[in-house]
Amino acid sequence: MSLTQTTPMIAPSILSADFSHLGLALQSLEDAKADWIHIDVMDGHFVPNLTFGPPVIKALRAKTTLPFDVHLMIEKPELWIEAYREAGADGITVHAEACVHLHRTLGQIKESGAWVGVSLNPHTPLSAIEEVLSEVDLILIMSVNPGFGGQSFIPNTLDKIKRLTELCKARHVQPIIQVDGGVKVSNIKSIAQAGAHAFVAGSAVFKSNDVNQAVAELRKQASMSNHSV
Repeated sequence: MSLTQTTPMIAPSILSADFSHLGLALQSLEDAKADWIHIDVMDGHFVPNLTFGPPVIKALRAKTTLPFDVHLMIEKPELWIEAYREAGADGITVHAEACVHLHRTLGQIKESGAWVGVSLNPHTPLSAIEEVLSEVDLILIMSVNPGFGGQSFIPNTLDKIKRLTELCKARHVQPIIQVDGGVKVSNIKSIAQAGAHAFVAGSAVFKSNDVNQAVAELRKQASMSNHSV
């Protein structure tokens, strides 16, 4: 599965949803015309939290037709790619920091038929993925330290996104640049202007009074940037 850069894509993270009503949360996102469902998978080792395993994702798959954007924040993700793909992942993103053989792991994702994503933690330099830029459909820049929702956006992430945008241009590649962490109405425009195409938003959507309005406003603000996607 491949991706193309079109209009700004809003990918609400169900990490911020009410876990006792996840099916209803997915329906609300479908009604709000979200683009993807972002699913943060955590193992309690790579990050200090535990979330969703393949059985949960398989159960949720039947509740919506929206693409599942599965973000593996786990150790040894190469052992789990097939399981998450079979559970219903449309896209699978792994962390460069978690992969001893990153190129091989990205190849596994591609072979599974999912779109291929790679993620970087805030402290990790872009050089960690420079040699695999041509292998990925999506690059996820973490703008908070991963593990918990509701954190504040790290300001110097904007410069990192700009540098990634220039690096991709120089290498003649066009992956989707996605940003995750502290994304909200007040900063999404500047994130888009830096070069991002896709936006993960948890608290900004699920802690709002109106999910439909939150998704619409995020999309509106991202669309107002001078950055052309």
